[in-house]
Amino acid sequence: MQIGVRCEPLRALIATSHHQHAAFITAWNPFSQPLTAKENATRQAALVRDVDALGLAYIEGIGQHPSNNWPGEHSLLVLGIDEAAAKTLAATYGQYAFVWATSDAVPVLLTHDAY
Repeated sequence: MQIGVRCEPLRALIATSHHQHAAFITAWNPFSQPLTAKENATRQAALVRDVDALGLAYIEGIGQHPSNNWPGEHSLLVLGIDEAAAKTLAATYGQYAFVWATSDAVPVLLTHDAY
């Protein structure tokens, strides 16, 4: 996925899963403060448990900006989550931003000031 660019595989996934939206979110490195691999893994496992508790399907992936040196972060593409719940998860895990997509499959970056 690329912010602002329609992603045909995402559009197909959202359509075939019968959902209207998805969020790509991580629990890694809260507030852009690097943590150890163990700390990040523990946080990510908690995020998975929270998404499981919501009864939502997800696909694991790696989030990485294509033009900076920040390492990739384990992330979840959560299908069918509503925007309010995605914002809550992002805030809970100290994320400045997450990627949001609707059925048009044009990912947008929702930053902390937007929630």
